[in-house]
Amino acid sequence: MFMGEYNHTIDAKGRLIIPSKFREALGNDFVVTKGLEGCLFVFERYEFDAFMDSLSNNRSDLEANVRKIKRFFISGAQEVEVDKQGRILVPSVLREHAALSKDVVFAGVGGHIEIWAKEKWDDISAYDDINDIAEQLASLGISF
Repeated sequence: MFMGEYNHTIDAKGRLIIPSKFREALGNDFVVTKGLEGCLFVFERYEFDAFMDSLSNNRSDLEANVRKIKRFFISGAQEVEVDKQGRILVPSVLREHAALSKDVVFAGVGGHIEIWAKEKWDDISAYDDINDIAEQLASLGISF
C-alpha cells in the first residue's frame, strides 16, 4: 500500500526522482500513465496489467466508453526505467497532461501513486470543511 506525501522537483529534461520509499515498493518495473483530475498515476506493473485485464475481460471494445477509457489510460502509459540516481524520465505527453514544470508532489493513495504539479495538489488537497469529509465517510459506511 502506498501512502504519504513527498515533494520533489522535475528538471528541464523531464527527469524526476522517485521517493525512496516508493522506489523500494515499485522496484524497477512500473508504469506511469495519465491520471484523473490532471495528475499522473503510477502503478506497479502487475497492478496496471490487472486493471487492463479487468477492463478487457469484462467489457467489449464495441462500447464507446470502453474505447475512451482504454485510449485515455493506455495511449499515455509508459514503462519507465529508474536510473542510478533514482530518477525516471517522464515523457513530454505525460508532463503536459499533468502540467509538470518544476515543483511536484508524490501522493500515495493506496494501490497506486499520484504525481501532481504542486500548485494543482495544493488546490485539490485543500480541505475547506473537514466535517464534509466526515459526512462523506459516513455516507460510505466508513467509521473509525
